[in-house]
Amino acid sequence: MDETYIKVRGQWKYLYRAIDSNGDTVEFWFSERRNLAAARRFLRKALKRHGRPERIVIDGSQTNREAVLLCDAVSRLQDHSRRRFKSIRIRQSAYLNNRIEQDHRAIKRRIRPMLGFKSFHSARVILGGIEMVHMMHKQQATYAHKLQPSLAEQFDLLAA
Repeated sequence: MDETYIKVRGQWKYLYRAIDSNGDTVEFWFSERRNLAAARRFLRKALKRHGRPERIVIDGSQTNREAVLLCDAVSRLQDHSRRRFKSIRIRQSAYLNNRIEQDHRAIKRRIRPMLGFKSFHSARVILGGIEMVHMMHKQQATYAHKLQPSLAEQFDLLAA
């Protein structure tokens, strides 16, 4: 889990992203602020859609660490199945999250020629499309009728 900066109307906004150990995109979320509330919102969304991971690798950000601890505690309290969940292990190091830092490059490469965005809403929509194309490029999108459609075919399916 990590966040990166995106310029919108001359101000920095934040794109939170998470990938798994294979490099596949798990979740992404665009936020106006980089604080505990934004990190918690992103983690709640990721945990709700993809379940509890065994461990999360983050950089030195204390905000992300607190968000993981809070979301982990809340999810264990809200579980009514009477199972004992192990707490999520947090691996915090500036060098362990190199995989996601390199994954940011593909997103930044598409954004850089745009010279920033004019509105937050358009940035959110365009970043969602860029993330989807990036996921298709990593062959994360699968369709039942054909095992490996080309990128153009995947895009046509989404546009239709």
